[in-house]
Amino acid sequence: MIETVNNDVSIRRQCELLGLNRGSFYYDPVIPGESKINLMHMIDEIFTKHPYYGVRRIRNRLWELGIAVGRKLVKTLMRIMGLVAIIPTRNTSKRNSAHKVYPYLLRGVEINRVNQVWSTDITYIRLGHGFVYLTAVIDWHSRYVLAWRLSNSLDADFCVECLKDALQYGKPEIFNSDQGCQFTSEEFTKVLLDNNIAISMDGRGRALDNIFVERLWRTVKYENVYLKGYQTIPEAQAGLREFFDEYNMERGHQSLGYKTPWGMYSGLSIVAPRGLAAQRI
Repeated sequence: MIETVNNDVSIRRQCELLGLNRGSFYYDPVIPGESKINLMHMIDEIFTKHPYYGVRRIRNRLWELGIAVGRKLVKTLMRIMGLVAIIPTRNTSKRNSAHKVYPYLLRGVEINRVNQVWSTDITYIRLGHGFVYLTAVIDWHSRYVLAWRLSNSLDADFCVECLKDALQYGKPEIFNSDQGCQFTSEEFTKVLLDNNIAISMDGRGRALDNIFVERLWRTVKYENVYLKGYQTIPEAQAGLREFFDEYNMERGHQSLGYKTPWGMYSGLSIVAPRGLAAQRI
């Protein structure tokens, strides 16, 4: 994917062209065996359909599918995948206790304008023989995906870079995330504070706090990732770029009066034809 020898293009530039942070390139991940990768893919499908399922219910569902697997293994794989059920559970928070956690600011707030609230999250993206992580920043009012990045590790770097990409459009009044260590990290919160952006963090187990991003993940997976069956990171990068371009620029949303996310975000009268996959998200 990235040439380290006999190439006139620097590693930094190659990573930029692929939309990868350099930390991900130098990171040497421990990839589980093929059987565990397949099991992780199945867990991903179950969790995407039932994001309120915890370890026990996912284990039970696997048993129903004829896969005898222990709860401990399911828990380990879900930790690698960064999956936490959106219901209150004990000892499931992935937040770093040394990081400051900010209060949730959006309870009872009416979302009625662009750049009022942005939010972010991370999801697992399966590949033919492995996986990567996808993060994105979305404007709540318009559903516009301002930026997205892929990484083969769950470090904070690619989330910070995605945030900086999004800030090229402007800046929100409030930025909402969960309490994951990537978003509570000093590197991430410093970018927000330096831009005078109010920080809001979901209460643990609150399913509706980041609902727009959760819906986006389901759309990405059911309408793109599961259908395309990406084998490599470059394939996923190219395919997701095409998907997000179409999602932002061509797809009308019923909740937006059939405007596209870009039409709503930019204030332009861009309305998708009624037959163009208009969806509520």
